[in-house]
Amino acid sequence: MARVLKNKQLVNTRLATNYGGWMYCDQCNENIGYLCYSTYDRLELNYQCNCGSRGEAVLDFEDSKTGQNCNDELVVIKNRFCCPKDEEPLITILDKKVASYELKVTCKACSNIYTKQK
Repeated sequence: MARVLKNKQLVNTRLATNYGGWMYCDQCNENIGYLCYSTYDRLELNYQCNCGSRGEAVLDFEDSKTGQNCNDELVVIKNRFCCPKDEEPLITILDKKVASYELKVTCKACSNIYTKQK
């Protein structure tokens, strides 16, 4: 069943579909990562692309739950950042395409808020 977006703020960024799939820098059209459709509840991403453009994405849904901060690290499985509780993929950031990023992603299954930065 499709989820209903509550907030969708994209700056210098576009998504392949409404709330997931491949993510692109609007300035250079490079693929910067992949956002899994069904496993996240909220996303906050700020990044600087290798082309120099700064981008951001904030997405959440009508049925999103309030997440809780945690100190657990995301696990990396086949270049995907995954929830350490169930190892479901949440997001992929292509390190070679971005100079830096700050990520906050809330897992839909466990409601933990995971942070990562480069």
